[in-house]
Amino acid sequence: MSRSIVQPVGQKRLTNVAAVRLKKHGNRFEIACYKNKVLSWRSGVEKDLDEVLQSHTVYSNVVKGVLAKSKDLKAAFGMDDQTKICLEILEKGELQVAGKERESQLSNQFRDIATIVMQKTINPETQRPYTISMIERLMHEIHFAVDSHSSSKKQALDVIKELQKHFPIKRSPMRLRLTLPQENFNSLSEKLKEWKTVIVSKEASGIQLSIVCEMDPGLFRDCDAFLRNLQGRSEILAVSVHGEGDINTDDYEGHEEVSISSTISSTSTSTEPKKLPEPVAQLTEKMEKQKLAPKTEITEGEVKVKQSKCSTCDAIVGDTKQYREHFKSDWHKHNLKRKTRQLPPLSAEECAADEEINDSMGDLKEYSF
Repeated sequence: MSRSIVQPVGQKRLTNVAAVRLKKHGNRFEIACYKNKVLSWRSGVEKDLDEVLQSHTVYSNVVKGVLAKSKDLKAAFGMDDQTKICLEILEKGELQVAGKERESQLSNQFRDIATIVMQKTINPETQRPYTISMIERLMHEIHFAVDSHSSSKKQALDVIKELQKHFPIKRSPMRLRLTLPQENFNSLSEKLKEWKTVIVSKEASGIQLSIVCEMDPGLFRDCDAFLRNLQGRSEILAVSVHGEGDINTDDYEGHEEVSISSTISSTSTSTEPKKLPEPVAQLTEKMEKQKLAPKTEITEGEVKVKQSKCSTCDAIVGDTKQYREHFKSDWHKHNLKRKTRQLPPLSAEECAADEEINDSMGDLKEYSF
């Protein structure tokens, strides 16, 4: 008895496509689109439908090339016009992406959220923002998971609220200009004290009074509504205000420089330093490990030379240019290997002798075999 050969006749398999899926009326409908075009269409950048759809056809399974039945289309959409149905699926359907693409999207969104958090927050002790690497590390510590269906800004605000429960971090104030009649200033002044608002400047012009102040962003709506009742108006000068001069310490990990006169000792007074709260002290200790020490100037007669020290080799290597060249030397590379084995660093002469011994041992091993 002959066996019949079962083949997928009439099926056309589609590969390397972006499928948009919509479940409706108990059935699954899919359309085949070009990659990276669906988001452009939904954001309004792409206007040509032919540049988005690979075919004006509705499938029940795009990968296997199985077409949707006409009766299912009429039952779900009330029509059998393929183009109109494709438009509805394109607008309401869920974009199917591969694992690596999804991982890349989540990674980029995680970075975006961390950037927004960095821009909107400051350290309450230094009044300066944390670095992006510090924010990402804190987000990992609270086990934050990205929601791809929610906006980055909304998730960033939720992250800030969660971080405030565990770490010393607060929203950076926003700077406003408040303008109102002078006779209503007393009412506004009491409210500003209640909100703990910092008044930067005050200027009178005729019967109008202009105040520049900094307040918590969460109080802006209440302030704007209260100011309108006083026949005034508000103007946003800066969404986020913080100290300038923050340093990205990621580029300087492992960089240690010679300090002849400590900055702290030179600026210290007779009073004892203020004791920080325990969570602030712990976070400050973490940041001190990555902090870049100020460059020290060594005076030789009338010439000032900036010296740098390599923490791996425990030696002074000269100025910035010599410091970079030192990182490429065999001396530094040899001490780096010893550091991974928790061995003390060697001097340049000891390093050269050690290399000769290792080369001799290698030659003996080759000869013995």
